[in-house]
Amino acid sequence: MSFTLIKKEKTARRSRFETVHGTVELPGFMNVATAAAIRGGLSAFDLEQLDCQVMLCNTYHLHLRPGDDVVRQMGGLRGFTGWKKPTLTDSGGFQVFSLSGLRKINEQGVNFRSHIDGRPIFMGPEESMRIQSNLGSTIAMAFDECVENPAEYGYTKSSCARTVRWLERCKAEMQLLNSREDTLNPNQMLFGINQGSTYEDLRIDCMKRIAEMDLDGYAIGGLAVGESAEDMYRIIEAVEPFMPADRPRYLMGVGTPANILEAVRRGVDLFDCVMPSRNARHGHVFTSEGIRNMNNAKYKTDSKPLDERCNCPTCQNYSRAYIHHLIKAQEMLAHRLCVQHNLYYYNHLMQDIRDALDEDRFEQLYRERIDIVATRI
Repeated sequence: MSFTLIKKEKTARRSRFETVHGTVELPGFMNVATAAAIRGGLSAFDLEQLDCQVMLCNTYHLHLRPGDDVVRQMGGLRGFTGWKKPTLTDSGGFQVFSLSGLRKINEQGVNFRSHIDGRPIFMGPEESMRIQSNLGSTIAMAFDECVENPAEYGYTKSSCARTVRWLERCKAEMQLLNSREDTLNPNQMLFGINQGSTYEDLRIDCMKRIAEMDLDGYAIGGLAVGESAEDMYRIIEAVEPFMPADRPRYLMGVGTPANILEAVRRGVDLFDCVMPSRNARHGHVFTSEGIRNMNNAKYKTDSKPLDERCNCPTCQNYSRAYIHHLIKAQEMLAHRLCVQHNLYYYNHLMQDIRDALDEDRFEQLYRERIDIVATRI
């Protein structure tokens, strides 16, 4: 692993992250392929065309189906999906959080039931690391506990302490797994996760403690789960001074284009979110003019592309009228075309941010875009 901080504009950072599976230019957005595929009918080869840099896959879902042992047998995520660039696997911690009615947490890990068939499953730090090792991802995320916002202070404090203890076990297990001759990716990296709900003192203490572990990167987790955008930005500002400057900084599960602009401005490097694909499947597309709802009747005879300034495959070949028709006819192609467009939009928003940082005009870009990206047309 090699991380290079190229330059800064105030707190915003332009950097480069070199991995065993390729180089990632930062700030960057990871395209979410939960079950090793982008929802909406996109493949790894489509992601290449959309200028994706990193594909993110879900440890919990792939453990349940088809099974991480199956993925390992097929050559890991690289062999299984055909995606040869960097991959990141989350630890399963957030999915356990989302299964609040089916789980029981203790010091060793979490007992819960599969949302598919109800069978009992146990996952702790060691199990999460073994699953991610079988997947062969470039970056593995530490197993943590994500608490809801707002959360009670006392529970959050004890949860943060447990997350730090779990991180120590994750690091030890990964070192063991990477040392084995038969491991798929002996250069697999580990990112630690900062937790602490919306309490600045807990966030800062957690960040200080995990920074001492000399990990490959650091993430801010447990945001965008119920708190206001203002609270999210406040926590990022509180934690940022304590995040190692020579490692990638990842804001998990965020977010909207406005969230990304605000977080880059506060020193974050890496993002992921299901929003571009999820919104696209409901006919909501991001454009240079704002957010367009393709369900609206006004597009029935509109011959223009989704975005006249966009070079994605959808905008180069199809009209708003055709996409509106596909949505109304409930054709699967509507999902594919809109998801293609939204992922291209996100990846090229990040390219625009990088270009602006290279040219010392990020603040200008921020002022020009921050209101437009949230405008509903």
